[in-house]
Amino acid sequence: MPLTPETLTRHELNGLPVRVVAATNPTLVGIEGRVVAETQGTLSVASADRVRQVPKQGSTFEFALTDEPADRANRSGTASKRGSETAGGRSGQSGSREGVAYVTVDGARLLSRPELRTEKAGDSRWQ
Repeated sequence: MPLTPETLTRHELNGLPVRVVAATNPTLVGIEGRVVAETQGTLSVASADRVRQVPKQGSTFEFALTDEPADRANRSGTASKRGSETAGGRSGQSGSREGVAYVTVDGARLLSRPELRTEKAGDSRWQ
């Protein structure tokens, strides 16, 4: 199964570029880097200087994926630009890269053991 905005929650998240766009703990908002580890309740995000653990519950993540432009018509939560760019941008924010879709996912959708969420057989509710 290819990695698309619609199938993101069924795939391995390790290695994907990610940014925390909302969180119950405001100090976590803006953390940006690559997912280096995933547990049932957290994502570990490595930036240039350190690795931070972000709880999935109460957080909203923005993943960068695909080489295809995002399809706004399907309302899957994808956009061709980052949310901050479509809302007027932030100072110091780099522009969007062509061919990259930014997918926003509520962390509550990722609350499960990663190996169960990504399995292809059995009685998983994620199939």
